[in-house]
Amino acid sequence: MIQLKKPIARLVIKDLITGDSFKKELNLITTKYSLLENKVVLKDSVINSLNFQIVNFNSILSTKGSQLEFTKQLNDKLILEIKKQKLKSKLLGGAGLIAIGGVILILK
Repeated sequence: MIQLKKPIARLVIKDLITGDSFKKELNLITTKYSLLENKVVLKDSVINSLNFQIVNFNSILSTKGSQLEFTKQLNDKLILEIKKQKLKSKLLGGAGLIAIGGVILILK
């Protein structure tokens, strides 16, 4: 058994208490570091998810733009066809009146 003098024993006890408190502090710091790492991973995951959503939204916007352009082209074609049909109707209507007038003239 080793015997220490009172002042040295007090210093040894003080060092042991200080060492124990440093161990506890190191454990808390390690836990805090681990939590911070988890937060960073979670934030990266959220950022990646948001970037993926942005890509999807841009794709949707592009598709909708293409659909809108296609719809405009179809609308223009339909307007042109309607104008053609109106012209045909006017011509046939006018030809019908002329034919009726001709029949009336022939019958007189």
